[in-house]
Amino acid sequence: MRKNWLIDRRTCLKGLGVSLALPLFETMGWADPPRGGAGKPPLRIGFMFMPHGVNMDEFWPSDPKAYPAALPKTLEPLRPVADQVLLVDGVSGVPRGPLGAAPHALELSTWLTATLPDVNQRDTIHIAPSIDQLAAQKLGAYTALPSLELATMPQNHKENQAGLNENYYSHCSFSSPTQPVPAETSPAAVFKRLYASRSARPRRSGSPAVDSAVFAAAPAADDSLERSMLDRIVSGAATLRQGLSEDDQRKLDEYLDGVRALEKRVAAIEAQQEEAARARASAGKPGAKAGYATSEPIEVIIPSGTPKLSEYMRVMGDLMVLAFQTDITRIATFITSTPNGLSYPELGFTDNHHALSHHAKDADKLAKVAQIDRFNITQYAYIVGRLKGLREGAGTLLDNCLFMWGSGLEDGMVHSFKRLPVLISGRGAGTLRPGRHLTVNGNLGDLMGAILARTGVAVDKPIGIGTKILELS
Repeated sequence: MRKNWLIDRRTCLKGLGVSLALPLFETMGWADPPRGGAGKPPLRIGFMFMPHGVNMDEFWPSDPKAYPAALPKTLEPLRPVADQVLLVDGVSGVPRGPLGAAPHALELSTWLTATLPDVNQRDTIHIAPSIDQLAAQKLGAYTALPSLELATMPQNHKENQAGLNENYYSHCSFSSPTQPVPAETSPAAVFKRLYASRSARPRRSGSPAVDSAVFAAAPAADDSLERSMLDRIVSGAATLRQGLSEDDQRKLDEYLDGVRALEKRVAAIEAQQEEAARARASAGKPGAKAGYATSEPIEVIIPSGTPKLSEYMRVMGDLMVLAFQTDITRIATFITSTPNGLSYPELGFTDNHHALSHHAKDADKLAKVAQIDRFNITQYAYIVGRLKGLREGAGTLLDNCLFMWGSGLEDGMVHSFKRLPVLISGRGAGTLRPGRHLTVNGNLGDLMGAILARTGVAVDKPIGIGTKILELS
């Protein structure tokens, strides 16, 4: 195909107040192709967090060499995608030192920073930029959103272990040593954010200090999903279709059908959340913390009238996949629960995850912890499967991703952190060979350095406690 026939990668379908980004078509070129060569899909990185560690006996394979053909019970949900998942064994967390009494403040806040908070400034935030934000400072210049932060729970937990600021309990992303990045808990708000009109086009190069507000106009507070965003751009889709090949026309139809289905799922959750909020208000139950800038969240114990947690997490995962597919962002984080714990009533019990993690070797509690572990791995496997199922260039979207799942503790019973559970899916644009059990000798900083190096983002010193780039080959 001649180069002058290429459609600009930034082409969007536009309608009243919205613009819909598109996946990569044969007739498209990337916004930042390398000089002197054809463009290729960029690398995306994602991180999915679960607190409290895992039931170790059911997570780690008894025979590492048999992975992925033989999977332990907790990892069984990975079976359809296990050949795309690297199981990393031997990564240790951040030593707590004088903050040893604050395991839950540290398990999330140190996960992507590999850094201990400043012990002399405990009541304020002072830690280090997280790896996702280090990547966003460089790669965010190419996309509408430098990064996307998702969560299932409100980020307003208070416990003050060792006198630490409450934001350490609920944030994994930090844009600077003193600035936590809040995550969005509303699928509807995320959907609107992804498809709101852009007030400016991303630059191909320039200063890494990019304000995401420049690129995405905030949706109006009363802009519900009752009127489909796709309905607003249907004429634009018909016009675009005329200039596409038959394969690209088919891809466009599949993409729009997928967006329509996701939009309906998001709208259903929005309606259920509004109904639950009205029920809480009529019963006089308190809502989210007054004045805290987050959307209406899922409750810690999900009440009647709200969506199942599994569907909620899958919708959030699909929104992340969509953002990657359309190159709206190349960096995302997903906090599936904060260290104060979550309950999982769809598993048949309402015990709090945090309480269960202090199992004292009780067989019933350990069994429930294993169920929670499998539930979360199931949601991770779902997202990996979605990434694997989308074609991009000569391969799949997953081929051009590094998508990590993990926890900041190995065992919630004793708050240990010497052997953190780590899964990494994708091929990292050809830089990673998945489908293996890999034993390493390193820490979170070494692992973060290895992931960041694959994005092409250079740093002038190791990440946090890191001393080297962890070997993942």
